[in-house]
Amino acid sequence: MLEKLKELALRQEELEAQLSDPTVYADTGRLREIQRELKELGPVVEAWRAWKEARSRQSEAEALLHDPEMKALAQEELSEARRDLERLENELKILLLPRDPNDERNVILEIRSGAGGEEAAIFAGDLLRMYTMYAQRRGWQTEVVSLSRMEQGGVRECAVLIEGEGAYSRLKFESGVHQVKRVPVTESNGRIQTSTATVAVLPEASEVEVAIDPKDLQTDTYRSSGAGGQHVNKTESAVRLTHLPTGLVVTCQDERSQHKNREKALRVLQSRLYEREQEKQDAVQASERRNQVGGGYRSEKIRTYRFREGLAVDHRAGVSEARLAAVLDGDLDEIIDALIAADLAEKLKGGGDG
Repeated sequence: MLEKLKELALRQEELEAQLSDPTVYADTGRLREIQRELKELGPVVEAWRAWKEARSRQSEAEALLHDPEMKALAQEELSEARRDLERLENELKILLLPRDPNDERNVILEIRSGAGGEEAAIFAGDLLRMYTMYAQRRGWQTEVVSLSRMEQGGVRECAVLIEGEGAYSRLKFESGVHQVKRVPVTESNGRIQTSTATVAVLPEASEVEVAIDPKDLQTDTYRSSGAGGQHVNKTESAVRLTHLPTGLVVTCQDERSQHKNREKALRVLQSRLYEREQEKQDAVQASERRNQVGGGYRSEKIRTYRFREGLAVDHRAGVSEARLAAVLDGDLDEIIDALIAADLAEKLKGGGDG
């Protein structure tokens, strides 16, 4: 580990030296890459320097133990240095774990109503509101890409672009089946109903990473439906893209401009294709990701929202959050932090593999 840390410190020095080269600032792509790498190296090198300083303090304290007049003070300093070394060693182990290359990406978040009919669609709408409010808390930007509502007002399915630092690193744990247990507003007998909605979190892909041959795309236009005032059904602004080689279909009718709808649909399609390609290339990473969302890829219940008890129960981390109303208002950090901690513990147990 020490050799690896020395290499990283040298790499940081090299990158900092490159920043003094005027030609670097003329190449925005190169500058962005250097700044990104420096940002990643910073916490590691800083922790390593703190570890070296604690190691030095430990050696100095050990040397003073033989001096009767300094022994008590030396023992106190030695205990503190050892505590710092243990803490910093654990911190460095975590910092040196293989990073998910997608962690800093923006996110395409898709929600679909599942079992439960109208109540499932209402629940899907609640989840859309929850994630929108969570994004606001984190200072992220949200943009609806597509939204299909039921006649009664619930959400059949939707896709939202979430842009912000570390969006994927936190939201990736939300992929899976979410379940709600409550008395529907339409239920007159007060019986609790169980309904579900699925959440899929995709890292946003760029055009460079996923090049789509225009010949592989079938574009259909149609008139938008749902809420939209006088504009509804007057022009064919809604767009349906079909990727012929894979059969993937993406629709978008959120914008009044056909061009903008096509642009949004293309972003979702690129992200879905990027995710497919990633899973093909790295079966190990795909397996780890399946574990993160509950064992079955988007097919297992990961969290239950129990209205009678006022609980949000996450079945993976064993977290029971007794502030259900706050969670549904976007206060998700406590649950997500527990999932991140469990994921780190699993990686450390496995020696950082995957």
